[in-house]
Amino acid sequence: MARVQLEDVVKRYDDVTAVDNMNLDIRDGEFVVLVGPSGCGKSTTMETIAGLTKPTSGTVRIGDRDVTRLPPKDRGISMVFQNIALFPHMDVYDNISFGLRLRNYETAEIDERVERAASVVQMEGMLDRMPDEMSGGQRQRVAIARAIVREPEVFLMDEPLANLDAKLRVTMRTELQRLHKELDTTIIYVTHNQAEAMTMADRIAVLDTGELQQIDPPLVCYNEPANLFVAGFIGSPSMNFARGEVTENGYRSMNDNLSIEFDPMDVGVQPGQSVTLGVRPEDVYPVADAESADAPTPPISVTSDVLEPMGDEIFVYLLTDTEADVDLEDQNADYQLLMSVPPDSEIAEDERMEVVFDRSRLHLFDTDSGEAVTHGLATDGVDAGGRVEAEGDD
Repeated sequence: MARVQLEDVVKRYDDVTAVDNMNLDIRDGEFVVLVGPSGCGKSTTMETIAGLTKPTSGTVRIGDRDVTRLPPKDRGISMVFQNIALFPHMDVYDNISFGLRLRNYETAEIDERVERAASVVQMEGMLDRMPDEMSGGQRQRVAIARAIVREPEVFLMDEPLANLDAKLRVTMRTELQRLHKELDTTIIYVTHNQAEAMTMADRIAVLDTGELQQIDPPLVCYNEPANLFVAGFIGSPSMNFARGEVTENGYRSMNDNLSIEFDPMDVGVQPGQSVTLGVRPEDVYPVADAESADAPTPPISVTSDVLEPMGDEIFVYLLTDTEADVDLEDQNADYQLLMSVPPDSEIAEDERMEVVFDRSRLHLFDTDSGEAVTHGLATDGVDAGGRVEAEGDD
């Protein structure tokens, strides 16, 4: 096991900055997932840790060693790639033991390590099989065993489940979590799949345009996103956003269809400041179910547009009312809203209705900087209808 540290790491390709001032401190034995959209720099960061890419500047440490200029073979790491890349002419035993044989390990030790690694990935009794005789999941297990057998300080996994079907990905996610518990070693895992990040990681490092946006446990990233990017990227379906501004009494959306009262001083914003309100689909409720919200906002008039039954829930796409008629083809995020409701909800398409938000689950972001202002709007002094109670009210 080993701690991994990136200190002010920068990687440039001509005029493109793939990794920009990356600072990461991954603890010994931790499972950290690097997640972000295509081109965000997560694979380049992984390759920099592995030694496949030399940083333009900055320092990479594994354990107590500065490995910035060391080749991959001297870093004490093993990698598992998206493309499994087994040797097709070798059986499972030879594929797993290949690296050990290159390093001239004794036959007895090779046998012991291969058997132990095969046991970890549940491939006992299959060591004489050829790659073309196995399923995709079995071949991926062989690739993982090939990494395990070296007993590295750090495992690096670059989208190892991307080429598997959906059901097998779920199974292999569980296998990798079990593997981490059994080996108790440091794992750094790259993916663009949110489900993998949320279910497997001790901490998620969210990247965008080569910069680290947030590194926190999965539920912290979900419930307390550091900025608009993290809020929109983490969570499926994505968070709803509504641009607006701070008023003397709270928040007003730019299309004037939503006002939420609170004391701007309580959250550190000023009247006239441009802000973006965020609310997740599961925190939007039909007005008939307003009691399910801890602190409901005033009702908002909407029209149901499209329904997507998902089995355990229904996603309801809503169009909000505005003072002026808005052409449906010109609708944008400020006029659309996504709500998640139970599967037995009786909502029809093109139905006029009212919804409420849960104030305690609302997020406020500064529109200009994108940084989070607050998570949850205080309900002190505000009644269930969202009105501020005056001093002396009974």
